[in-house]
Amino acid sequence: MTKRKQQHKTQQGRKTSSGRSAKPVVREEGIWLYGTHAINAALANPERRKKRLLVAGNAIEQIICADDDETPSVAVTRDEIEALLPADAVHQGLALEVKPLKSAELEDIFEVAAEDALIVVLDQASDPRNIGAVMRSASAFGAAALVLPDRHAPEATGVMAKAASGALDRLPLVRVTNISRALAMLKEAGFWCIGLDGRADTPLAEAGTGGRNALIIGSEGSGLRRLTAEKCDILASIPINAEAESLNLSAAAAIALYEMRRSRP
Repeated sequence: MTKRKQQHKTQQGRKTSSGRSAKPVVREEGIWLYGTHAINAALANPERRKKRLLVAGNAIEQIICADDDETPSVAVTRDEIEALLPADAVHQGLALEVKPLKSAELEDIFEVAAEDALIVVLDQASDPRNIGAVMRSASAFGAAALVLPDRHAPEATGVMAKAASGALDRLPLVRVTNISRALAMLKEAGFWCIGLDGRADTPLAEAGTGGRNALIIGSEGSGLRRLTAEKCDILASIPINAEAESLNLSAAAAIALYEMRRSRP
C-alpha cells in the first residue's frame, strides 16, 4: 500500500456520528478535475498546484501516482463530489481541486523542440471536449505542444481535462494573442505550416516535410479563417468520401496526426 493510500485509510476513520466526513466539503476558488486519468496525470505533474483530493468509497485504489503525498485526501460521499461537478461528469469517485496551469511560451517550446517536432495549432476551436480530445491525440502521437488563441477559446477546466484523459498535464498548452503572429514565429523557428482544409487538392500525406511541422486546424464549423489559411505554407486535405462532407475536429486531428507521424522518414 502506498503512503497516500495509508494516509487516506486513516482519514476514512475520522467520521462523524452520521457517517459523513469530519471535514465538510465547501466550494472554493479553483478547478475541479475528475476521473482517474486526469487526476493521476495532475498528481504526477510537479508544475500543477494541488489543493485537495476528494475520494468516495474505495476509489483511492485507482490512484497510481506515489510521488505526490503532500496533497491531502478527504473521504467524502459520491453525492458530495457530484455537487461540485457538472451534472454529466463521470468522476469515478474522485475529484481533485487544483489551480490552473501557467500557459507555456512558444519561444520555450522552440528551445527544446526536436528537429522533427510537430506542433498543433487550433484556430478558433470552442468546444472544450473537442479541444481535450485533440490534446489526447496530440500527446499520443508525440506532439511538442498545442497552441490556442487567448481569446474565444475555453478555459482548461475539468471538462477539457476529462476529455484529454491526462494530456492536459503532459502536453504544453500555449495561448497566443494572435494566431497569424504565432504562425510567423513558427516559420522563423523552422516549422513548415500545414493548414488542414477539406477543399484542398493536396492530400495530407504529400504535404509534410522531414523537419519541423505545424498542423493548423480550424473551428468545428467553418474551418480555417481566411487570414490563417493565407499564412499557411500549404493547405492539405484528408481524402474522404464526398457523401461524408466533413469530419469533426477531434476525428480530423487524430487522423491527421497519425498520417503525419506515419509518413515521417
